[in-house]
Amino acid sequence: MAGSKSSTSSMMPLILAMGLLFIASIENVRTTIGTSLNLVLGPLVDTFQIPFYIVIIILSTMTGFYSSIIQKYTIDYKRMKETQNRMKVFQKEYREAMLSQDEKTIKKLEAKRSKMMQEQMEMSQSQFKPMGYIMVITLPIFFWLIFRLNNFEAMINMPFFGHVLLTDQILGPAPAWIIWYMLCSLTLSQVIRKALDIGGL
Repeated sequence: MAGSKSSTSSMMPLILAMGLLFIASIENVRTTIGTSLNLVLGPLVDTFQIPFYIVIIILSTMTGFYSSIIQKYTIDYKRMKETQNRMKVFQKEYREAMLSQDEKTIKKLEAKRSKMMQEQMEMSQSQFKPMGYIMVITLPIFFWLIFRLNNFEAMINMPFFGHVLLTDQILGPAPAWIIWYMLCSLTLSQVIRKALDIGGL
């Protein structure tokens, strides 16, 4: 009973994330949230005249910071590393036993396999845990970016692509702004995670 309750609890962030993705598919919701958030973020462009690509850097820094903080307090990195190390040892022992056809060791390791797979599953679930919480903050920012860029032309000098509009599709269906946002967020997240000593980085 306790295990079922724990499993349901661990799935809640994933359920929340799926619910948020469904909400994101509703255009009226996106527009309403984007318009509302414009009251807070709009002055960065309208009043302070900050270039839009710099605004994206600021927002991606915020994303990297709160994502790292949420992950720091929702993922047990010490346990994750221990589980990964145990799995590596197990896989090495199993491979060696199979190569040497050591039936006794193989049976012993196969009895241990279910426990190792369970630990691996729990580790994978723990990585999904912060997703819902992160999306609660990230999606409204995306809604605002979509709202602003639908009503405001902004240029950026992208590596390999030169001067393009932030709304131009430069990699398949992906517009320049989301590629720039992801590049900034991934790069800055690594710096933030290292500063906060998250995940042994």
